[in-house]
Amino acid sequence: MIFESRIDAAKALIPYLEKYRNREVVVLAIPRGGVPMGDIIARHFNWELTLLLTKKIGHPLSSEYAIGAVSLYGRILNEGISNVPIDYIENETLRIRKLLDARRIKFIGQQKIIPLHGKILVIVDDGIATGYTMRVSVEILKNQMPARIIIAVPIASPRIIESLCNMVDEVIALDAPEDFGGVGQFYEDFSEISDQEVVAIMKKYNN
Repeated sequence: MIFESRIDAAKALIPYLEKYRNREVVVLAIPRGGVPMGDIIARHFNWELTLLLTKKIGHPLSSEYAIGAVSLYGRILNEGISNVPIDYIENETLRIRKLLDARRIKFIGQQKIIPLHGKILVIVDDGIATGYTMRVSVEILKNQMPARIIIAVPIASPRIIESLCNMVDEVIALDAPEDFGGVGQFYEDFSEISDQEVVAIMKKYNN
C-alpha cells in the first residue's frame, strides 16, 4: 500500500476511528511526522490534540543503550539496571524533562498539559519501524489510567505489530508488509516536517 502523503494516510485512518466519534478522546501525535496526521484526525472528530514527547535515558557508559524513558507524563525504567546509580537516573530524568518541556513550549506554546485519566487515547504517527518510541510511550501513558489506548498508523513493520497488540486495547495499522524496509518507502511524498509546520498546526489547539 502506497500513500500519496501523510494527509492521504490520515484520511485513510479516519473510517477506523468512527466508532469513537462521540467519546472523550485525546489524539497524541508523535513529532514531527505524526503531527499533520493528528491534526487531520482531531479536526475531523473535533477531538483534543497534543504532542507525545518522549526521550530515552541513556546508560552512563553507553548513551545509545536505553535504560528507560521519560515523557511529560512520567517515566519508566527498564529491568536489570541495578548497577546504575540512582543519582544518575534522577539527574537524567530532570535534565530530559527540562528538554522536553522546552520542546513542548516551542511547539505548543501556552497549551496546558491535557489530563489523560479516564480518556480514550489515540496515538498517531506516520509509521512504526523499530517501535521503541511507541512501546515506551504506551508504558508511560498506562500510568495515567486512560479508558483505552489505541495506536493508529498507516504503515508498520510486521515484526512489531504483535508486541504492540499485547500492550494496548487496539492497534490500527492499515498495512504491515513483509517487505517493510522503512516508513518512507510507502509514501510518494515523505517530505520532512519542519518545526515551523508543527508550531503552526499546534497554534490552532492552544487553550
